Amino acid sequence: QHWPADLDYTAQRVVIIGSGATAVTLGPAMADKARSVTILQRSPTWMTSAPSVDPLAERLKRRLPARTAHGALRWKNVVMGTFFYQLCQRRPAVAARMLLGQAAKQLPADFDIATHLTPTYGPWDQRMCLIPDGDFFNALSDGSMRMVTDRIDQFTETGIRLESGEDLEADIIVSATGLDLVACGGIHLTVDGQPVEPGERYVYRGFMLSGVPNLAFSFGYTNASWTLRSDLTARAVCRLLNRMRRRSARSVVARPEQAEMPREPFLTLTSGYVARAFEVLPKQGPVAPWRIRQNYILDLLDARFNDRGDSLIYDEPVGDQPEREMITATPLA
Repeated sequence: QHWPADLDYTAQRVVIIGSGATAVTLGPAMADKARSVTILQRSPTWMTSAPSVDPLAERLKRRLPARTAHGALRWKNVVMGTFFYQLCQRRPAVAARMLLGQAAKQLPADFDIATHLTPTYGPWDQRMCLIPDGDFFNALSDGSMRMVTDRIDQFTETGIRLESGEDLEADIIVSATGLDLVACGGIHLTVDGQPVEPGERYVYRGFMLSGVPNLAFSFGYTNASWTLRSDLTARAVCRLLNRMRRRSARSVVARPEQAEMPREPFLTLTSGYVARAFEVLPKQGPVAPWRIRQNYILDLLDARFNDRGDSLIYDEPVGDQPEREMITATPLA
């Protein structure tokens, strides 16, 4: 987010701190011009590679009408992605062998996979890094990039000193160490003049906050294409607006049937940036419609056959004030 527009890294020694999506894509992109690129990670991340152009997609587009090909490819990706995620969750040892075997085929025989590419957590307990066209492995193989797994002791005048005692010389250090999550894009919410803390609310069907009228937000899947759930959310909001129109309702609010529910994390990933945001992000409950599933197929079936609007209250006053300003939701044409 803070990349200098005029930065010239030609023939420079670059150290990238991190092993997430930013580091994995940035390293190979810099390796062709930099004098050296070192990926410095505290602990490994699960990685998998895939071609940036799907050969099956190219064949289908040549043989089928565009709409038919798009639908077939969309469902192929959904089914394959869902299957792989479920495999990782239910048979993590099998998935781990597959991922490490794939990496071993693309790296030199002497590459230390156990140290640099074998995480301490199971596949998909945190988000997985996708390597386009295997370029990350290619850069490690041809020597234009190297990987170091260690902890930082201190920054020095010439680079970084590690806890092992090794010194990494660097002209440029890139910090790709994660992000800070915020709820609702950082918007400050109030209801009847009273501030609303999203971290104290529950999520209804993945797109509304309990006790906050006429508010919907979009949050995609962590284990699949982001837009899959965004599409379901858009359709759900349209159905809700149509219900409001039929009832001549000016507001709708989601309220749990139980006064108190277990407060479970909004995201079930074990990543550090997710754990740091526990108090900031809204919570989910133990059962639907307050439970967030990372499963597009089940959510799609739910949206089509089980969207009854449970736990929704129309024109229900919120707070102790007898009068409040109402927000009118205009139905989509």
